[in-house]
Amino acid sequence: MTLLYFTLFLPVLFTIPALFAYKLVERANIPGWKILIPYYNLYILVKLTERSYWWYLWLIIPFINVFTFLLLLIELIKGFKRTQMLDQVLVSLFPFIYLPWLSTKNQAWIPLNKRAKIHKSIVREWIDAIVFAVIAASIIRIFLMEAYTIPTSSMEKSLLVGDFLFVSKMAYGSKSPQTPIAFPFVHHTLPFTAFTKSYVEWIEFPYHRYPGFGKIKNNDVVVFNYPSGDTVVLERQNEDYYQIVRTMEIEQETRIGKDYKAGMGRKAVWERYHVAARPVDKRENYIKRCIAIPGDKLEIIDRQVYINGKVAENPKNMQYMYDVITNGTGLNPRALDDLEINEGGQISNTHYVLPLSFDKKQDLEKFANVQSVRVRNRAKGQSYFPIFPHDPINFDWNEDNFGPLIIPKKGATVEISPENISLYKKIISKYENNKLEIEGTTIKINGSIANTYTFKMDYYWMMGDNRHNSADSRYWGFVPEDHIVGKASFVWLSLDNQKGLFDGKIRWSKMLRFIH
Repeated sequence: MTLLYFTLFLPVLFTIPALFAYKLVERANIPGWKILIPYYNLYILVKLTERSYWWYLWLIIPFINVFTFLLLLIELIKGFKRTQMLDQVLVSLFPFIYLPWLSTKNQAWIPLNKRAKIHKSIVREWIDAIVFAVIAASIIRIFLMEAYTIPTSSMEKSLLVGDFLFVSKMAYGSKSPQTPIAFPFVHHTLPFTAFTKSYVEWIEFPYHRYPGFGKIKNNDVVVFNYPSGDTVVLERQNEDYYQIVRTMEIEQETRIGKDYKAGMGRKAVWERYHVAARPVDKRENYIKRCIAIPGDKLEIIDRQVYINGKVAENPKNMQYMYDVITNGTGLNPRALDDLEINEGGQISNTHYVLPLSFDKKQDLEKFANVQSVRVRNRAKGQSYFPIFPHDPINFDWNEDNFGPLIIPKKGATVEISPENISLYKKIISKYENNKLEIEGTTIKINGSIANTYTFKMDYYWMMGDNRHNSADSRYWGFVPEDHIVGKASFVWLSLDNQKGLFDGKIRWSKMLRFIH
């Protein structure tokens, strides 16, 4: 879909900014209606700016066409004596504003062969090239597509650690930047620093999403901003801040005993570490599979996901943790490597714990020294404190037996009570910015007693394909729609960081593949 968009649909979208060049084209003695016809208008721009006809071909080549179109707009305004860097920046970023403004000026069109030659110093030429490259690449990165690398094994074996992939921002509609002033091409921390922010927060825009080509569907592989990443322990960024606080609360209560006071765990975290808050678009990027969409009823029974009462489709390469018992001889490391089993560990001479997909489990059972391969499964009713909503008294859920739970949908109303408020308190207070107060059995929202709540956004349920080794919605809950970044579309490179360049580092069979 991404390649189809760049090849077929994007040239059509180029017609929109071209509309604002209607009067400018007429000044160049070309009928204005010609600029309104998709594809033909690109030919007109190439002809008008006296570029090579190769440029027309570049305008329909994926990804290259975006840069080419911006260059054509810059060449167009040069015909109206707009040659300054500021003009080039403005027409690249805001053609909808700049082109109509330029149309109000009385400057006549000057053909290329009659223009005065502009002599630029080498420094000026380099500055122009660098500035344009940064602007163009930033536009593509923010609104069209972005490159990502898989850092963890939570999606094994569907996506591997070391996979380099493109994520389509247009699949679900790109978001406008919420923190627009930032160091280019880095996410949240300045290069060569440990804790310095790469952005400033004194200008923040509200959440806005442009129209996309579709909506999130069940089983889509989605990139999103980590919901629990609103607060981060900088020394432990790969851990959930709220889980760190919960663990510290237990430690403090156990250590202090009767003198313990609520909140001492949080205080201990803030005293011991550097803690920072991050806006939505600067939170860590996660990639998971969307298991349930707004309005779905989710339930997990003995590891199997059910959606709306029906067995959900399982990813082909989904993994669980297995206890592998041998006859006393060890498993051959080379044989495990051939099966692409590179995680897990050995507990004893006869006991291994390994992540396995169903087909790898069957292969391992054929080993002569393997006596049994048993999947791990936490029994129903055996609550596990790190599991959402972290309320074992009212919800005795765990990673293998969870729910039932209705995924919040925009406009839907749910009853709230002291017994179920743990499911929704983060939505109400953090994601939808209400003042939530819980006083005994009374719940107040923005100062008023409430027993129902109507959701302002859609929410999603994300899980990794490596089900027993994935920090996902089972641990931190719902993903709000304003956290959605895009759809993982295409793997262009795959590297095994544990191997050398001449020892299988490049996974040739995993490259150049679409993500399903």
